[in-house]
Amino acid sequence: MYFILFFLTTFNFASEKIFVACEGNFYQNNGTLWTISEDESISYSNNPIGEIVQSVYVNENELYVISNGSSTIQVYDITSEDLVLTHIIDTEYSGPREMIVYNESLYFTNWYTADIKKLNLSTWEIDSEISMPGLPEDIVFHDGLLYVSIAMEFDWTDGNEIVVINPDIDEVVEIYEVGLGPGDLTVHDGSVFVARTFYDENWNAFYGTSKISSSGDVIMANYGAGIACGGSVHSYQGDIYRAFNGGIAKLNEDLDIITESRIGDYLPSDVYSVAVINENIYFGLADFQDPDEVAVVNSQGNEIARYSVGVAPGDFASWDSCLSDGDVNEDNLFNITDIVIAVYGILNDSSYLCSADVNSDNIVNILDVIQMVQDILGIESFDGAANWVMKHFPQLKTNERIKQAMNTPTLNQEK
Repeated sequence: MYFILFFLTTFNFASEKIFVACEGNFYQNNGTLWTISEDESISYSNNPIGEIVQSVYVNENELYVISNGSSTIQVYDITSEDLVLTHIIDTEYSGPREMIVYNESLYFTNWYTADIKKLNLSTWEIDSEISMPGLPEDIVFHDGLLYVSIAMEFDWTDGNEIVVINPDIDEVVEIYEVGLGPGDLTVHDGSVFVARTFYDENWNAFYGTSKISSSGDVIMANYGAGIACGGSVHSYQGDIYRAFNGGIAKLNEDLDIITESRIGDYLPSDVYSVAVINENIYFGLADFQDPDEVAVVNSQGNEIARYSVGVAPGDFASWDSCLSDGDVNEDNLFNITDIVIAVYGILNDSSYLCSADVNSDNIVNILDVIQMVQDILGIESFDGAANWVMKHFPQLKTNERIKQAMNTPTLNQEK
């Protein structure tokens, strides 16, 4: 057991890369793509890549990059050494914004065509288009459904709705009114949280947050003009945070901002974007002149790194080189030793180890251990493998963990 604990706390099996979408300046076609890896920022060799590089998204070993002004989606193979461009999808002036992968399809929001398009990742063709009641912005997956924020109406005034889509039939099944200006979305503790920014006739910005609970109830909080100074919500260390006053701050049950909980201390006018990746917070800092910067802050509020990147860093996505193949100790063998290491990782609440995530649901839990037992020992039935685990690892409390795992959302919602 002591060897196992030493092994888990000593070795790092993955090489992480953080991809940064830098929008560039309007009408200058200078949007760029950057990689932060091994404590340096690296410009993609073929930068600039488009007009307004809006968003980035990682699915397994592929990187998807939306250029809003160019109306393209670029697809890259990710390797430990480089990015390899494999496809450029022309969306025909749809004005693409944000995206998510579900069931081998890429769903992406579009302003100019006011719809959600579904890109088949096998044929690279658009399979369907789902009309929206306004201009859709962010998109997340929750409880088998897609939630989409309607940032603006067709006349470009503030929207106020969240549209819910059943991706199995590609139809709208619910619409929630959540208050003016819904934008960034995140899923936390069974609820969908919405960061809102809206404007008066003089373009003064006002801010708010809304929450759609698991029961479908909606609560809203408005903060007034210039109070929140940010447009994103984040699930971080078991709590919900909102961009606030040059950092992020925790929200209470009524969605009020707990100002003293703020992490990060930058000029609000400099903070262009925020992302939570693992235990750190990434702030895109922009004065809209090349170069701009990314600052990395830990949970204590200390800046631990800063990187130079392109103009207007607006979105982030992370990737690591680890394969979810069950070879936890990377000895090129898949055997009982890997089961033992995975079990003790769960018992000691170790950090996420993707090689043990054999069912690729972004969580390492009892379901992965049971799958490993089935594959290694050739036990066909789920119950048979669970009984084997109970016999050999009684301290794991297998039945309790199975019940807990079956009631836990498994798709990682942070972009």
